Amino acid sequence: MSDTVQKELQKFELPTRSDFPWVTTTITVFGVVLSLLHIWFNTLSTLPELWISATHFAGFAVICSLWYPAHVSLKSSKAALVVDVFIALAAIACLLYIPYAEDALYERGVKFVTSDWVFAILAIVIVIELIRRTMGWFIPILIVVCLSYVVLWGQWASGIFHFPGLSMETLLYRSFYSSEGMFGAISRISWTFVFMFILFGAFLVRSGVGDYIINVARAAAGKIIGGPGFIAVIGSGLMGSVSGSSVANTVSTGVISIPLMQKAGFPSRFAAGVEAAASTGGQLMPPVMGAGAFIMASYTQIPYVDIIAVSFVPALIYFLSVAFFVRIEAKRSGVQKITTSEVPLWKVLISGWHNLIPLAVLVTLLVQGFTPTYAAGISILSVVVASWFSKDHKMGPKAIVEALSQGAKNMATTAILLVGIGLVINVISTTGIGNTFSLMIDGWASGNLLVMLVLIALASLVLGMGLPVTAAYIVLGTLSAPALYKLIAENQLFELMVSGQLPEQAKAIFMLAAPERLHLLNAPMPLETAKELVALVPADFVETLLEQSIGMEAVGLALLAAHLIIFWLSQDSNVTPPVCLTAFAAATIAKTPPMRTGLTAWKIAKGLYLVPLLIAYTGLVSWDVMSVVSVGFFAIIGTYALIGAIEGYLEGPLTVLLRVVLVVVGVCLVWHDLPILVRVIACGVFALIFIHSNRVFKAEKRKAQSLKFPDTKAQNSKAQQTKSVSAS
Repeated sequence: MSDTVQKELQKFELPTRSDFPWVTTTITVFGVVLSLLHIWFNTLSTLPELWISATHFAGFAVICSLWYPAHVSLKSSKAALVVDVFIALAAIACLLYIPYAEDALYERGVKFVTSDWVFAILAIVIVIELIRRTMGWFIPILIVVCLSYVVLWGQWASGIFHFPGLSMETLLYRSFYSSEGMFGAISRISWTFVFMFILFGAFLVRSGVGDYIINVARAAAGKIIGGPGFIAVIGSGLMGSVSGSSVANTVSTGVISIPLMQKAGFPSRFAAGVEAAASTGGQLMPPVMGAGAFIMASYTQIPYVDIIAVSFVPALIYFLSVAFFVRIEAKRSGVQKITTSEVPLWKVLISGWHNLIPLAVLVTLLVQGFTPTYAAGISILSVVVASWFSKDHKMGPKAIVEALSQGAKNMATTAILLVGIGLVINVISTTGIGNTFSLMIDGWASGNLLVMLVLIALASLVLGMGLPVTAAYIVLGTLSAPALYKLIAENQLFELMVSGQLPEQAKAIFMLAAPERLHLLNAPMPLETAKELVALVPADFVETLLEQSIGMEAVGLALLAAHLIIFWLSQDSNVTPPVCLTAFAAATIAKTPPMRTGLTAWKIAKGLYLVPLLIAYTGLVSWDVMSVVSVGFFAIIGTYALIGAIEGYLEGPLTVLLRVVLVVVGVCLVWHDLPILVRVIACGVFALIFIHSNRVFKAEKRKAQSLKFPDTKAQNSKAQQTKSVSAS
């Protein structure tokens, strides 16, 4: 990688105080201590969760304040460093104050004294400032707007956004001392699930798993047409579970895959778009799906192992959709085969078999019912043991210390972000604005699931311009998941009522709501009638009605589907202009225009929108394995058909008529309630078009060769005649 590209990539990294050796040493030592503390917190500690969350905040506040200057121009300033040392000490003081003052506060009946005011405000100011340094201005402004809404302008707002207001003392108590503020549920998720898995990722990288992933990808895809593109898809998909960041994923794999794609003949902008799209999908690939998946498990109370189990097929569909774009572009651009690895795949797999041990341990422990934090802790130990079978990456004491330190550094910005987002979630729960927003979305959608999905996608895109993916998911999930879950579950209820198959226990609830219309439930009915009947059920009984009619399992799946949809849509900000840092990082490596590269990445990442539709309308998220396999199989072929229609190309060019036919075929294959016979016929039509396009491609290739060498046969004949005459 050239120095120019390296300098450009540094723009995507936060400025750090690398000019002060003692700062680097301090953060390394502090990171090791902090990692060991968190391992203790998650295994043997019996400290109150409030104290642990405060320690989590203070520890990472020290790292952020010392390592990340207030402005890039101040990274070498000694005066600014002195100020940041005081900020670090103030964060530690906030930590020490909580166990010192907590009992006295409750003895006074939760009445604040001067020191309570000082430390509560100080902690909030510190977290806002550190988020500004590491994430920009959007989140700090959001926090200030939310906090001021509670105590100031909420009482001035009219209509559904009116809020009577709370005193500043109550707000500070709920923000600083309670289990609902900055040291509440989101912070607990941060110091448990998120930290342990980020530390697990740091150990994997240090043990050489990253190199092994790239080698496997190169051996698996390097010798086929479009191989370098498939290397990007495979490598980024596997690395995504390790790096935890789509931008970091792009940089780590893109410096290898993008130059290889360019060398093979892929257009540079397409190469960058593929890398950005594939790296974005890395956050969707089990078994480690990023911080959002752990927050999802906490929100829904659905085990993490269940979440990753139902997420595998959707992730497979997404990565295959990117691979289809690669295949089509490789055929259209005449990409040459290039050998990227001389070693056979089976030899590469065998040579690094030990790298698979930690992932196998992790999945086994999760399936056996152990908590994610315990599974991650044991898996970290297995990384160390497995590395001893490696020739080049054996982990001794030095490597373990480096991994502990790097894990803390990797976690620093995420920890501060999640602590700060806790303030926003506190306001949403305190004011009830989350329910208000859900009612607004429900009203705008008017019971139409597709309209609601479009509204959530637009909101996700807007939030994603200023919020990282995890924060966007938390905010959007809190605001819109209840409405989306209710609509998905009610659609299943409507299907039962329309078909006249409503269970008897559910009819009892209608007896309370509309006894005079109870007879309508004994036979099929129009959809509008079903909606009218459900509207008569009191809000407090709707949840019970859903449980009695579609069952507890279906209700849980509807809730999981709602959160998965929002989680998937939250990823689109990585590849959607005008703000798409993942695509911009790939453009820097490929030396292509950032905005046009973003548009290309957005086109290639169409799976981010197709998969949520499949989750919403089909049985893609289900415990019925055959249903998932069936939906997934037809969806994969349908996705290929739709991509072919978009590109106007499969194995060869397609006419306008064939593109229209492919659109129909694709829709038939992804539509949720068509007969299986229709889908089989659609698959047959797709196969015929595929074969036809391949024949067209071969015919055009022969024609191009004949035009390139038009007189080859004539020249050979003439040479034969000359040779015969000479012989005579």
